[in-house]
Amino acid sequence: MAKSKVTEQERGLIEKELRRGTSKSRIATLLDVEYEDALEMIDSVKSSVRPEVGQQITFKFRDCNMTGIITKLLTNSAVVEIYWDESDEMMRGICEDRTIVNFKDIESFVSLPPQEEDEYVVIDPQPIVSDISDFDAIDE
Repeated sequence: MAKSKVTEQERGLIEKELRRGTSKSRIATLLDVEYEDALEMIDSVKSSVRPEVGQQITFKFRDCNMTGIITKLLTNSAVVEIYWDESDEMMRGICEDRTIVNFKDIESFVSLPPQEEDEYVVIDPQPIVSDISDFDAIDE
């Protein structure tokens, strides 16, 4: 594996293609590198592609610019509370205050001051998994 350093151009391509759901072999072809080298490059970039709960994002919905905050992560998408002051007002009649956004549709991460909607936003942390040994034995 000769390729270990990822350039900014390669990082941008990998992020874009991962968000689109492109296969790893196709990304290797686009990068014009061996598959094993591509896997190493993809792994180094992959962690930066997955957003986190509480991040503010911009995304497109029906060709309209939208902004919101991620309240819950799903496998390949996120639940987003929409910031209506920062989003296309035309969409207000179409969208609920909360929507699902695919990772591939996230255009950028933004940093905004606290918004009016933040007062009511419930950030849903990932569930806490308990070990069965944490519980007392149940009497039969």
